[in-house]
Amino acid sequence: MTRASLTRLAVAGAAVVGVAALTMGTAAASPAPQSGKHDKKPGPSVPVRLLTINDLHGNLEPPTGSSSRILDPNGANTDTDGSLTGIAGAKYSIAGGASYLAAHLKQLRDADTLLVAAGDLIGASPLLSAAYHDEPTAALLDKLGLVASSAGNHEFDEGIDELNRIMNGGCHPVDGCSPAGEWKGTNFDYLGANVLKEGSGDYALPPFYVKKINGVKIGFIGLVTQTTPNIVTAAGIKGLQFTEEVAAANKVSKYLAKHGVKAQVVLVHEGDNITPNQDPSSCPVIPGNGTRIATGLDPQIDLVISGHSHQAYVCKVKDPAGQDRVYTQGSSFGRAITQIDFRVDRRTKDVIRSSVVAKNNVVTRTVTPDADTEAYIKTWQERVSTVANKPIGKITANIGRGGNVGETALGDLIADAQLEATKDGGNAEIALMNPGGVRTDLTYAQSGSEGDGVVTYGEAFQVQPFNNLMQVVTLTGAQLKALLEQQIWKVDPATGGITQRILQPSSSLTYTFDTTKPEGSRVSDIKINGTAVTDTQQIRVAANNFLVGGGDGFSVFTKGTDLWSGPLDIDAFVAYMGAHSPIAPPATGRINLVR
Repeated sequence: MTRASLTRLAVAGAAVVGVAALTMGTAAASPAPQSGKHDKKPGPSVPVRLLTINDLHGNLEPPTGSSSRILDPNGANTDTDGSLTGIAGAKYSIAGGASYLAAHLKQLRDADTLLVAAGDLIGASPLLSAAYHDEPTAALLDKLGLVASSAGNHEFDEGIDELNRIMNGGCHPVDGCSPAGEWKGTNFDYLGANVLKEGSGDYALPPFYVKKINGVKIGFIGLVTQTTPNIVTAAGIKGLQFTEEVAAANKVSKYLAKHGVKAQVVLVHEGDNITPNQDPSSCPVIPGNGTRIATGLDPQIDLVISGHSHQAYVCKVKDPAGQDRVYTQGSSFGRAITQIDFRVDRRTKDVIRSSVVAKNNVVTRTVTPDADTEAYIKTWQERVSTVANKPIGKITANIGRGGNVGETALGDLIADAQLEATKDGGNAEIALMNPGGVRTDLTYAQSGSEGDGVVTYGEAFQVQPFNNLMQVVTLTGAQLKALLEQQIWKVDPATGGITQRILQPSSSLTYTFDTTKPEGSRVSDIKINGTAVTDTQQIRVAANNFLVGGGDGFSVFTKGTDLWSGPLDIDAFVAYMGAHSPIAPPATGRINLVR
């Protein structure tokens, strides 16, 4: 039985009122120090380095498009017009990809290092990982030396039984074993101190993990956002109860302290949004649930490592005793590694708060990628080719982008698919798709085929290759109008050329966009399912996370409330194709475009 299995057996069934046993791992062998920054002389304190990641979402291959960029004060690229970052002159780097992540981890790791994470490492993943229920990602994280992670909401996408299978091993109950053979499980734990079995009050996951390094114990307490039931399907959270994060962590913290574990770290899959285009080291957070947790946790807890909001920040907040406490997050998709260095007092066994230094390291692609990881990914790329060639549906004729000018048949089709995928759980009423995210046409007769209209998964993926998450926010009717007013339609009087950016609407939304009127007063007659929209009406609007984050200049989206996250956009598209085949090109006319 593995160390991880023993840990889970000891704590998974413990009652809420107390933890049955304190379990402890031994520090794995690590490479010799490379930086020489840590003091190795015997003394009253010992060094520890944490390297942390969050929200990887199975991105083994380098992410593309907007998902590949990260604001980087030291970046090699400058956005001269603000089209990429939203502010002219801002610097960014192209980042991410598991082979680069592995290379950067090797550079940052020394003998005092532990690698931990803050959830959503799997779920809402690209085809390479998702085709095999994220086993490729979990296995790679083992290879990288991950010792513990909080569960994230997406770890529950397929339910607690599937999450336990990922940790403990066994082939998928429906799809069977992957091409790699029987799944062996992970050597790391997913932690959830606020995830209980409904009805019994027992922990559904290990609430903590303790690791001994340099002779001192470091306790890691795992938390997932208590909003998980609102952002995961009912099947995913069946039989589970998600309690308030601070109270759950404080209960475990007291237990650990009682048993001599004074150096404590919270890994929490909840975080804050930020003021855009600010240096992460300046703590540009807009206080929200992440700050609530980071400031409310017991003073015994020394560090708070967060996730969920896909932002990069390094902050210091005050704990309830008025002490400084470091609070961080490391972006998403493997684009950053948070490095936290500190010392632990040998006598008190506690973190010396004044010694804590944290920073986010961008996972640039300017380094030589790790060869072993490259080979590993190539193997899975070859294996997944059979999935890419799998038929997912049929079309009756070409469904194209029409040059991505104005409303298009393919844009409408994608918006309809996104609406259908976000109705349950997200309660979406309308969906909007950015035309730049529609990368190619669906062609009835693909090259070399006989023109049978079959669409494969690979072809669908070429249409939507960015692996954006579907999200839903609430906007008022007035905000929806303001959002639609941010669309662009300009004609060059000299050439007649059109510069435009028109969102693609689901069939539930109709309106008039009059290009002859001044900007800001072009939108009128907005209706949802034929009923006129009022300014004060609350509307659930679905879009991909790029748009919801204000991408393409649609900043009104960032004013939305009650955020819900669902499936990947490609998964929504594939599901819709399968459910409605054969699909004819939808008629346009949802936008009454006057020009």
